[in-house]
Amino acid sequence: MNATTDTTPEALRAAMVDRIKKAGHARTPAVEQVLRTIPRHRFVPEATTEDAYANVAVITKRDNDGTPLSCASVPTVVAMQLDQLDVQPGHNVLEIGAGTGYNAALLAEQAGPTGHVTTVDIDPEVTSGARRALDENGFRQVEVITRDGSLGAPENAPYDRIVVTVGAFDIPAAWRDQLKPGGRLIVPLRWRGQTRSVAFVRDGDVLVSDSVRLCGFVPMIGQDNEVFGNVDAAGHVTLYWDSDQDTTLVDLYGVLSQPKTPVWSGVTVEGEEPFDGIWLRMTGTEPGTCRIAADATAVAEHLCNPAIRDRSPALVEGSSLAYLTYRRVDGGAELGAIGHGPAAQQLAERFCHQIRAWANARTFEPVITACPADTSRDQVDVDRAITKRWAVLTVSV
Repeated sequence: MNATTDTTPEALRAAMVDRIKKAGHARTPAVEQVLRTIPRHRFVPEATTEDAYANVAVITKRDNDGTPLSCASVPTVVAMQLDQLDVQPGHNVLEIGAGTGYNAALLAEQAGPTGHVTTVDIDPEVTSGARRALDENGFRQVEVITRDGSLGAPENAPYDRIVVTVGAFDIPAAWRDQLKPGGRLIVPLRWRGQTRSVAFVRDGDVLVSDSVRLCGFVPMIGQDNEVFGNVDAAGHVTLYWDSDQDTTLVDLYGVLSQPKTPVWSGVTVEGEEPFDGIWLRMTGTEPGTCRIAADATAVAEHLCNPAIRDRSPALVEGSSLAYLTYRRVDGGAELGAIGHGPAAQQLAERFCHQIRAWANARTFEPVITACPADTSRDQVDVDRAITKRWAVLTVSV
């Protein structure tokens, strides 16, 4: 008997939603229903039907260097943000980043005939494509605007919900100001080298998180304020840090050629157990937290061996650094840190202290608070503040 696989759009869409739910998303009947209803393949006609429903991002536009500029996000991430957003019938919703129009269709379906959805994108080619796809699939009521997303859409404000579907380095004042009191803002926010989809609730002029999830998005044009540079002569290892941090590349150049100082935490992880919470915790406790990335040559030549080669947390202070690593042990992997430079031992030990603190409360989720940039410094913890152009973040652990 020959076994056949049903590759109709309906069957593939059903399988997609099943995978999403198995991953722990689409937690409400409303979110599950819209994902089962809206035909994703019709919003990405250049992709095969199989790719349209696979758990991958479908890139729809690249720059001349091949860097993605617009895409249909990974379905599990789409569902995760829908869970965080909690759109209700009748809601007025703003989306920053029009993409293919698929996400706006999901939002419109949730908001219903008494609600309204506005989607904004800076790229006229993107908005044109989103407009066409929305019209062809029966969502003419969605308003599509070509504009710098950092300005929002004041003509339709205030909003019950705002969702940002491009990676953001900052939180423009317009997003907060156009959000109703008690409204929800979901933004893939980048700080200290990592990106989290943060669900903020507006409380006066302050945004306070109630959900923080690891994610990755195509970055928003014109907002990136991350600094990077190689710390070795051959260019195999790159450090990434934020512009508000007191990090000087010249002080770190060649630091990896100094002796390694490994320190082990005694904390183990098993199988696919995530440990990204260490990084999130460190952003609120260690001002020198940043990201380190090593290429395959760096690892093969034992120059640098981060826990995750291209994206691991590092800790920098003056001309010293330490980074997260691991070693295989019975029952899993033991986490630790490798230090280099004059303060190698001290930094590696501080790193391990953070690992142990995370291990004692692995499911604890820090609260992210975003205040306007002009907030009086006596109202924020200056030593731990993450200062951006429009917002000041604190991470409470």
